[in-house]
Amino acid sequence: MYFLSLFLKKLIHFGTLYVVDHKGRKHRFHGTDDASITIRFHDPAVYWRIFMNPELAAGESYMDGTLTIEDGTIFDFLHLVTKNMEWSPSNPMHNPGSDLLSRLKGWYDQTNPMNRSKENVAHHYDLSGELYELFLDEDKQYSCAYFKTDKDTLEQAQEQKKQHIANKLLLDKDQTVLDIGCGWGGLALSLNRLGAGADVTGITLSEEQLAVAQERAKDNDKVNFKLQDYRLEENTYDRIVSVGMFEHVGRKNYQTFFNKVYQCLDDDGVAMIHTIGRADGPGATDPWTRKYIFPGGYAPSLSEMTKTIERSGLYVTDLEVWRLHYAKTLHAWYDRVQANKDKIIALYDERFFRMWEYYLACSECAFLHLGHVVFQFQLTKKQDAVPFTRDYLYR
Repeated sequence: MYFLSLFLKKLIHFGTLYVVDHKGRKHRFHGTDDASITIRFHDPAVYWRIFMNPELAAGESYMDGTLTIEDGTIFDFLHLVTKNMEWSPSNPMHNPGSDLLSRLKGWYDQTNPMNRSKENVAHHYDLSGELYELFLDEDKQYSCAYFKTDKDTLEQAQEQKKQHIANKLLLDKDQTVLDIGCGWGGLALSLNRLGAGADVTGITLSEEQLAVAQERAKDNDKVNFKLQDYRLEENTYDRIVSVGMFEHVGRKNYQTFFNKVYQCLDDDGVAMIHTIGRADGPGATDPWTRKYIFPGGYAPSLSEMTKTIERSGLYVTDLEVWRLHYAKTLHAWYDRVQANKDKIIALYDERFFRMWEYYLACSECAFLHLGHVVFQFQLTKKQDAVPFTRDYLYR
């Protein structure tokens, strides 16, 4: 406990963390009186593991039950910890994963050739469809929603997200649309409807998602889905959209991705890329998320994306940054997961449930404190492919 105590004394300057060790002794790490949380360790081996690799070991210890929350919730604990790691030039505790070794390992993990990309997608997206039905909206939108007011429901905010994307694409009934990473098909079907019959093709690497998407579109001959890597697409489209997929591309493949967008986009076309991003610059995916949730995944910084867009020959005709919208989305998902705890345990087990709630709580805290945002890039080949002003986005 000695070395972990030194680490926690350095970390905690906001709030108070109480730690009950495996012998029942209570330790206090005090910063301010804003918030307090109590955790308990049940195994002395956890102290050294967390000291050596806190980002991985804290999550694993919570999953295994060797770290439990005595006073509060896992969200409360992670909120306090990440608040103390908040993005600030003067905070040395921010973004420990940005060291050279972590970034080099991140590069290796994100090589993502086609076979590994499919395996990585299956790891997360080929879980039971019933699991996702328990916390997503009815359209199964598994990406950031767009909240216009604090009173918006998750369902309203997801519909607003799809309409906002449709506005950026300037949809028309005679257009062809490519949806890269189409999920369960909800966005493609919505773009077909919002575009008054636009012809939409969705591609995915998830066999589970493909089956659902194809079933949903079986009576609509204007919407089609296929199991395919984006790198194999050869057709040309009037519009290209990708929501929540770029995080799985991998830094090594950014140029390949945007070159493919350029290749597949009509000369007068419009593309819209929606991705989680980093406001605090290049970093590394934390080892717990990389191991248990998104192998091969990485949220890019603005600088990492723009240099490859520039090389591809595409114009950035609009860039929008959503800051706390994903925090609100994740909080809604977290609440629904908590409400369906027994059903999720019945589907998997208690360890899986603790992993899933840790994932959602940790992700929300990343958007609240650790510099995570959402980028929406509108891209074209020509400067005049979209209107002169942004008024059309809000009609």
